[in-house]
Order: sequence, then C-alpha cells, then structure tokens
Amino acid sequence: MTSGNPKSELEVAGSEAADTPFFAALLTPYRSLGPNGFRVLMLVVCGICFAAGLVFLSMGAWPVFGFLGLDILLIFLAFRWNYRAARAFEEVHVSRTEIRIRKVNAAGREALYRFNPFGTKLVVREEEDEGVTRITVSARGQAVDVGGFLNPQDRTSFAGAFRRAVAQAKSGGPFPVAAG
Repeated sequence: MTSGNPKSELEVAGSEAADTPFFAALLTPYRSLGPNGFRVLMLVVCGICFAAGLVFLSMGAWPVFGFLGLDILLIFLAFRWNYRAARAFEEVHVSRTEIRIRKVNAAGREALYRFNPFGTKLVVREEEDEGVTRITVSARGQAVDVGGFLNPQDRTSFAGAFRRAVAQAKSGGPFPVAAG
C-alpha cells in the first residue's frame, strides 16, 4: 500500500475504530476498612490489650502481657496481608472485534485473555438470595472467571453491564459516527 492511497487510509481508520473499546471496566477488590479505619482499629486493639495486660501483670501473670503483644502483632500482619492482596485488579475491555481481560495478581503477575465476541459464551451464575455468584467468559476450551473478588452487589451490577456490552459486540457494536 502506498502512503497517499486514500483507500488504505480509510481502511486503517476503520480498523482502528472497530478495535476501539466501547466498554472498559477496572475491577478492584472490595475493602470496607480504609487506612484511617485501620489506624483507629489498631489503636483500640492496642489500648484494650495494653489495659488487659496491665491487669494481668499486676496479678503476677506477666507472660499474658507478652501473649497480648503477640495478638496485636498477628492482627497487624493479617491486615497487612489483606491489604497486599487488595493490589490485585482486573481490566475488562470490549470492542467490536475483541473481548480482552487482563488479570493482575497481588504480586504483579499478569495474565491476558483475548476472545472473539462472536464465539464467546458469557455464563452468569445467579443465586436468588445472593445475586450473581460467578461470571465466566469461555470460548474454544478456554474459560476465565471475572470479578470473583467483588462483593455480591458490585458483581451483580458489573454482570449486567458486561452482558449488555457483549451483546452489543455480538450485534456489531456501536457504529462510529461519521464526521462532517
């Protein structure tokens, strides 16, 4: 193709428009306790353990004081591991020609999955009292669960939007608006 060929420029512009995602979602794990709440919780736990430790220390049970300190350390480490796991995320993009799912775990390792919307099956498992419990994208023997770390309400909301986006992609997607 030559650089001045108008047909080739239109084809390139058309393919770029076809691959532009019309649905994009960034999924992050739900954490109900923020950094300030964590500080307050740890101060309360430390205060209670210190007060209880002083009571036991005054009764001559000095080893209990050390075990209460160990409790504080274990609670702190449990929350640190929980916050480290919260670094995981998933990106979901849907265009007219592709469904792309990028999963990044807490350690930073990535996995990228690409599906053709026309051959893709979207399975949303719902329970009456829980809402959506599982979202699976599958095609050609490959299956990927999406949004497993979301809370039920967010998972249900995402499942509805994702269903609409996949249905739109299967129907040809949104057509680009002609300029001019």
